[in-house]
Amino acid sequence: MVKLIEIMLDENLITKDAISALVKSRPPKKISFANLIAEKMIDLHTVEIFLAKKIRQGVITLSHLEKIEGIDIDPIIKEVAKALHVEYVDLDEVEIDMKLFSQVPYRQLIKYNVIPIEENDLNVLIVFDDPLDMAAQDAIQRLFPKKPIRIAISKPKQIQQHLQRLEINESIKGLVSDIRKDLSQEGNMEEEEGESPAVLKLIDIILKSAIYIGASDIHIEATEKSCIVRERVDGMLRQSFTFDKDIFNPLASRMKLLSNLDIAEKRKPQDGRFSATINKRDFDFRVSTLPTIYGESIVLRILDKSKAMIRLEDAGMSKFCYDRFAESIKVPYGIVLVTGPTGSGKTTTLYGALNAIKDVKDKIITVEDPVEYQMSGLQQVQVRANVGLSFADALKSILRQDPDKIMIGEIRDQETLRIAIQAALTGHLVLSTLHTNDAISAVTRILDMGIEEYLVSGALVAIQAQRLVRKICTHCKKETILPETLLKDVKQYLPENPVFYVGEGCKECGHSGYAGREMISEVLTISETFSRMIARSASKEEMTKQAMEEGFINMFEDGVHKALEGKTTIEEIYRVARL
Repeated sequence: MVKLIEIMLDENLITKDAISALVKSRPPKKISFANLIAEKMIDLHTVEIFLAKKIRQGVITLSHLEKIEGIDIDPIIKEVAKALHVEYVDLDEVEIDMKLFSQVPYRQLIKYNVIPIEENDLNVLIVFDDPLDMAAQDAIQRLFPKKPIRIAISKPKQIQQHLQRLEINESIKGLVSDIRKDLSQEGNMEEEEGESPAVLKLIDIILKSAIYIGASDIHIEATEKSCIVRERVDGMLRQSFTFDKDIFNPLASRMKLLSNLDIAEKRKPQDGRFSATINKRDFDFRVSTLPTIYGESIVLRILDKSKAMIRLEDAGMSKFCYDRFAESIKVPYGIVLVTGPTGSGKTTTLYGALNAIKDVKDKIITVEDPVEYQMSGLQQVQVRANVGLSFADALKSILRQDPDKIMIGEIRDQETLRIAIQAALTGHLVLSTLHTNDAISAVTRILDMGIEEYLVSGALVAIQAQRLVRKICTHCKKETILPETLLKDVKQYLPENPVFYVGEGCKECGHSGYAGREMISEVLTISETFSRMIARSASKEEMTKQAMEEGFINMFEDGVHKALEGKTTIEEIYRVARL
């Protein structure tokens, strides 16, 4: 970094006065590209052209780019590719040909940081992290004597991540070979006495791998060339295994047998469930299959029973939001809503709320679809639409069971919403979820569903909107400088000289820089004034203004506070929330 800035000084791209101004500022600012750009001492385009030029000249490599803070390296790598007349490949957007990959010794790939992508009639496409490394190109060309190699480049970090993931495939080559042997023999899927078939061992490895890294879902998908296994970790999918296409059918069939599904039915979606004990812990796996053009997509939702017992104070809310929400669920009657998109932790928040308010003196009944976690002290009802037990039907019966508190897994239609509001108005505390983007939108959504204003204003107690953001990995956390483009929209929420953090990426976090998730939220409590506004059909703008006057903090601002505390990054807040 220092060497590059010295070169820029020598080439008169920046002046010594600019460097001096950074050092003399109060407090002194770090001499970096990000600060030079932020202080308008040099423009971003000039920096991109300079860095691309130095890579072409061999002064720095693509790997050096990833150590430069506050700069998007994508345009620079594309500029380098254009100048060197090679392709730029985003490895997250292409499908690697596993048959081609298996032709190259893994130690050679690791040694030269290369990945073979695809082969056609004319050549073989190989991604390099250093397009100027002629020794690496000669070594890889010798592995393909019949065809010339075609050079491509990608982000070095992407290459490393894909090589690490493909290393797992290397370690289970023997298991895949055993599955093929089983397939070639008659009765290959039958279990022999005292022996598990290879496909069961492969499923066991997939399940253990997902649980070890804390995944919430496992996706097994048939693609045009292969069978891929992806895991959703901290809300983001990451690819963990890639097999040849012929492994998908035995894997899918065994998964269906475990879930009591019809293995012969591949034209219709199916839903099932199975349980397994992994590392002395009990897990439930909810299985869904869906026909696709290349076969099927199989998704397993991992249900860890221990997560149901989360305490509300451990859910990740800021103190301000926690105090408001905890106060709201202590009311004797009314409706409290938790809103957000799928996968935003609404169910976990509801279970936390039930844990906080359950009491032997109260009868608490829940209606869920499905019942994900079983809790003591509650009567839990499973919705079964195929036998005529919908949310609305269950609610009608529940009100004859003399409950004190009711939890509805999700409000999906007007009938369920109307019964829930009537229950809230007749002396019951009702907790439920709704799909809206923010707390104030929930009010307008309820009115749009056809519920009268006077009913809504009388029943609503509070609405919490939430999202989950990834937490910075504590093992590779470091201070960072944000580019001006990210700072401009959040300046109103920042103190003087704010400090932000980022995860560099390490083995502990799978080189993602993130580990675990944290909630950002906003809690709208319905005051008397706000209630009257609902009753007179006030606009969303009027309600937002009133909420702000009453001390409402929106989700974006709550997220910025979390970033300032070093729990997450500003990029994460932009990803899940908006101003």
